[in-house]
Amino acid sequence: MPTRTSITKLKPKTKPSAASAGQPSKVKITNYTSALKWLYDHNDHEQMRMVKYDSPTFNLDRMRRLLELLGNPHEQLKIVHVAGTKGKGSVCAMVASMLRGCGYTVGLYSSPHLMDLRERITINDHMVPYADCANLFKKIASIEGEFNEAGKPLTFFEIMTAASFLYFAEQAVDVAVLETGLGGRLDCTNVVTPLVSVITALSLDHTHLLGKTLPEIAREKAGIFKSGVPALTIPQDKAALETLKEVAEETGTTLQVTGKDIDFSYRFESNRELGPHTRVCLTTDASRFEHLPVPLKGEHQAPNCGLALAVLDKLKPHGFNVPENKVMVGLAATQLAGRMETVHERPRVIIDGAHNAASITALTRSLGAHVTYDSLVMIFGCGQDKDITGMLKQVALGADKIIFTKAKGNPRAEEPDDLARRFADLSGKMVQTANSLEESLKLAGRAVSREDLIVVTGSFYLAGEARKYFIEKAKR
Repeated sequence: MPTRTSITKLKPKTKPSAASAGQPSKVKITNYTSALKWLYDHNDHEQMRMVKYDSPTFNLDRMRRLLELLGNPHEQLKIVHVAGTKGKGSVCAMVASMLRGCGYTVGLYSSPHLMDLRERITINDHMVPYADCANLFKKIASIEGEFNEAGKPLTFFEIMTAASFLYFAEQAVDVAVLETGLGGRLDCTNVVTPLVSVITALSLDHTHLLGKTLPEIAREKAGIFKSGVPALTIPQDKAALETLKEVAEETGTTLQVTGKDIDFSYRFESNRELGPHTRVCLTTDASRFEHLPVPLKGEHQAPNCGLALAVLDKLKPHGFNVPENKVMVGLAATQLAGRMETVHERPRVIIDGAHNAASITALTRSLGAHVTYDSLVMIFGCGQDKDITGMLKQVALGADKIIFTKAKGNPRAEEPDDLARRFADLSGKMVQTANSLEESLKLAGRAVSREDLIVVTGSFYLAGEARKYFIEKAKR
C-alpha cells in the first residue's frame, strides 16, 4: 500500500511466490526495506482475489508452531481480544486509549493500515520503529525454513501477528489489545487465551468466506470464545445473538450484553464545548462510568464506547486500576485515522473506511448529525468481494452526487464502470466514473460549492490513498 515514506512504497505480491511454492525466500534482511521485500514475498489474503476459508489455509497449528519456535511470546501477555464486523477498530482504539490514560503501557495490534505498515503494531500510540520491525521480521525469517520445507509456508498475516506478539513481549507491555483480521475461529490471533473476549456489531461481510447469514457469521466470530474467559457483546440481531449465546455455552463461558446484562445507556446532545456528541453511562457492581463523552463521531460509536468501558470493568479483577477521572482523560484522547476524518478544508473532504452496507448507513447518518453541508458528493470505490449491491443501495440513499473510482493499491477493486452499471439498476441518480482517486477528486472539486462536502469511502484502501494524497499535497 502507499505509505508516508519512500522506503515503504513496496507492493505486496498476489501471485504465488518462492515462499508460497514451499521454497525459502531468497531475500536477505539487512534493513527495513529488505524486511518489507521479504514480508511481501508471502501470500497476503487481504490482497488475494480468491481465498479458501478452511483449516489448511488458515492453519492455527502452523501459527502455534511458529510461536513455539519464537518462545511463545503470546503466553507472556495479558490480552483483550476483539472480533466483529463493524466497530472493531473503534473499540480497540478506545480500550487502548483509556488504559493509557490510566497509566498502563498498551500494545495495540490492528488492521488494515492506511498508509504505513507499522500502524498495525503500536505501543502507547507509537508505531514500532523501523529497526525494531526489521529485527522482528529477521527473527521470523531465520526459523521459517521448517514451514517452507513442509510445504506449509507462513502467510503475511501470520508473520505480522507473530511479530506483534514478539514485540509486545520484548517491550513488556502491561496489556495487549488484539483485533482479529478475518472472522475469528480460524484467525491467527485466535491462539491466545485473553482476559476478556469481545464481539462488536455483526453484519453481512465476507459472506463468501464466513457465511451468507448472520448466525453463520456469528458462529465464526464467536470462535474466539475461551472456556472461563468472560465474553462481551452489544445488542445484535436476534438470531445472531442466540448463536453467540449457544457458542458461549458450548465453550464454557458467560456472554454478557451491554444494555441487557450490563446497565448501559446513552444520549445524543450538543453544547458549545463539544458540539454534537453522544454521552454514555455504564454501571456494574464494580464500576460506575457516568456521562462520558464519546470521542468518535456518530451515534453508532456509543455502543462501541459502552463495550470498551465494559472491557475495563472486566479487567479490574485482574488487578487493573481504572478510576473514572483517568478513564475520561484517556477516552477523550482517542484517535482513529480514517473514520470520519477531515483531511482537507477547502473544499471540505472527509475520508471514512466504511466497507460494508451497514457502515455506509452509519457514515451517512453520522454526517447528517455532525456536519453541516448543502450537497454531499461521494467518491466511492470498493472490493469485488463485498456486498456491492447492499453498499450501493445505501450510497443512493445518502449521496447527492456520486463518483465511482478504484484504489490503485487494491487488486480486488471493482471497476468503476461496473459499479456505475450496477448502480443504474438501483437508482436514477446521475453518476460519473474516474479511473483514479486523483481524477475523481478533480471531478468532485469542480462539482462542489463552498458549503458542499466531499466524502471518500468504500474501502480502507481508498481512504488511505486519499489520506496520503492530502498529506503530500499539504507538504507541497
